[in-house]
Amino acid sequence: MGPKAKKSGRKKKKITKAERLKQLQEEEERRLKEEEEARAKYEKEEMEKLEIQRIEKEKWQQLEAKALERRNEELEELYLLEGCFPEAEKLKQHIRLVSQWKHYIECDGSPDPSVSQEINTFISLWKEETNETFEEVIAKSKLVLHLIEKLKLILLEIPSYDLQDKNIIQYHGSILELQELLHFKFNMATEILLREASTIADLDSGNMEKVIQDENVTLYVWANLKKNPRYRSVRFSETQIGFEIPRILATSDIALRLLHTHYDHVTPLRTVPTLLQKHSSAITHLVKDEVKNVEAALSKEFQEEYKPGKSESHSIHEEEIKDEEQVDIEVPTSFVQEESEATKYELEKKLLSETVSAAQLLLIENAPEKPHLLEDSEVDMCQFTALGGVYHLDILELPPQCKPVKGWMIMEILKEGLQKYIYPPVTKEDFEKESAFPPIGVMLEAHENVIFFEDPMVARWDAEGKHWKTDGISNVFYRSEERLISFSMESLGPVTLIQDTHIHMPYQSWELRPLDVNKVLLTVTTVFTEIQIQIKEDLCLLASVKLNNKKHSSILEGKWMTPISFIIALKETGLNIFPTEHSHFYVAINYKIPLVEMKAYRQMALLGSAFAFGWSKWNIECDSKKVIFKVREHLTKEEEPIQNPNWALLMFSGDRAQRLKIDEYSEAFSEALKEETEFHSTLYHMVKDFASEEAMEKIRSSNCQFLDSVCHMLLSIRLLSYS
Repeated sequence: MGPKAKKSGRKKKKITKAERLKQLQEEEERRLKEEEEARAKYEKEEMEKLEIQRIEKEKWQQLEAKALERRNEELEELYLLEGCFPEAEKLKQHIRLVSQWKHYIECDGSPDPSVSQEINTFISLWKEETNETFEEVIAKSKLVLHLIEKLKLILLEIPSYDLQDKNIIQYHGSILELQELLHFKFNMATEILLREASTIADLDSGNMEKVIQDENVTLYVWANLKKNPRYRSVRFSETQIGFEIPRILATSDIALRLLHTHYDHVTPLRTVPTLLQKHSSAITHLVKDEVKNVEAALSKEFQEEYKPGKSESHSIHEEEIKDEEQVDIEVPTSFVQEESEATKYELEKKLLSETVSAAQLLLIENAPEKPHLLEDSEVDMCQFTALGGVYHLDILELPPQCKPVKGWMIMEILKEGLQKYIYPPVTKEDFEKESAFPPIGVMLEAHENVIFFEDPMVARWDAEGKHWKTDGISNVFYRSEERLISFSMESLGPVTLIQDTHIHMPYQSWELRPLDVNKVLLTVTTVFTEIQIQIKEDLCLLASVKLNNKKHSSILEGKWMTPISFIIALKETGLNIFPTEHSHFYVAINYKIPLVEMKAYRQMALLGSAFAFGWSKWNIECDSKKVIFKVREHLTKEEEPIQNPNWALLMFSGDRAQRLKIDEYSEAFSEALKEETEFHSTLYHMVKDFASEEAMEKIRSSNCQFLDSVCHMLLSIRLLSYS
């Protein structure tokens, strides 16, 4: 063993009590010093924060004062600009009068459906005509359908204040009479055709088959002349359209008819006038509710100061305001000195009452209560829409056939006319043999102009309850590529194909982009499709439809139509992007106050010739009293969108517009004002701050009919609430 290693290092010195106390005292002094420095730093930061807040508050107050100072001037200018809307209404009224005059001087023999004497004479004379062939009835039906559409457009286009109740009742009555008469004529022509079935029978089968096609009507009729029990599959003209009938029908004196009317004269007419009156009243109360609590705060000096003009409508409205101000109410002085809610809404009330029609307000007002309770299997026609017309499926009793006798054709005409064959029979004994009356198989072809985005439902007409129902229909199968739908029915009758009315709602995004002065392109993107609509002057055009990013051809493409006719046509093809007053019950919407939404659409229309507007994801983040959208100046005439455009984000509450500091790529929502920008009372004056003179000149030169059409389309689609 070697020697032990010596311990290295010095022994640790022991700290004395005095030294320890001194060390603790130094640490305490250092801690107090740090706390004092932290407190001083915090106080300094708080002072700086308060100073920043004070400066921001002063700046905000200055901006608000500046906005208040020029508010009347801005609303005056907006009032003058929005004078285009009543001017457009006058032009539409003038066009209607000119159209009536042209019809009068042309004397082409067709009646004016708005004149009761003319339409009644037309109906009476056609009722007296007999022995018309199906082809003759189809030719006459074109005029009848034109008259019906004309009456429907009158009810939709003419403002409620220009329509008397007796006229509304007259137009509805005329529509129903024309619809019933047209179907009666089709039945009469079918009877004449079936009387001659034996003379045009097929040589191979011995039965009669006839197909007559037209742009509005297609007839398939089959007469069972041979009564062969093995002939149960009826197919028309080498198509797959037809019936699968049970043995009892194959051995009966019957005829099968499939009358496909490409229009729907079965679903009851919607009581548009009643809704219009109800919702116009609701909107009137809405406006009153918004101002009733603040009307007392209106100073007489302010009322005298704001006098937009001396037109007749102004004087009438001033009288109404005077009547409302008969009640004596004490107004606090502080209320008059500050800009109150009354100051904001009084100008808006004047503006809206003189430039907004009841029809436009109806487009954005929601129904106050849900539609009536439905019966079992009844189709809710507020939730679903019948597309592609109506298929009238009938089993008819075969009338006596004409017989040649000594060079003459002898025909027995039954007094009761064309009769339906009851299947299944309604007697008690027959019901006990229910298995003897199996369902009838039906194969139909969906209308080629209609787009179904989901497999359609089949509904049958309940004549007793006057509604569509889904019971009594089974084994439904739809082949989308061939557009064929097959199903089984317990008994035949009118059927239709239905689709969810709100299948395209809510929208995924939208954009309104100018193409030229008085011409814009509106793009609406939904889950299934992208729809592009061009608007110019008082006309609309379906520019393109994309399905799965591929262009889809539509019969509507290239056809310019008035806004109301265009909306009806789009709905009928399955491209329904137009909410109704009940839609909010079926769609989760981003609700916005109707008056705010309407003001936004009107002012967007005013700016449409020079500015593009677009969907913003932040619109859903703000409350119902505000709307948010993108905007940028757009002066190019190119139809292709600009890559990576520089959008500004605007927030509008109906009485204040401001530019937001955030953009579409910000992480969180904030209503902070963008640096070096100000508040304005209108969107027009907001964009004026960063617009070029060329853009403002385009806006000032816009056509009133164009502005009215853009506004009507925006109101109809309701982009800000349904996307």
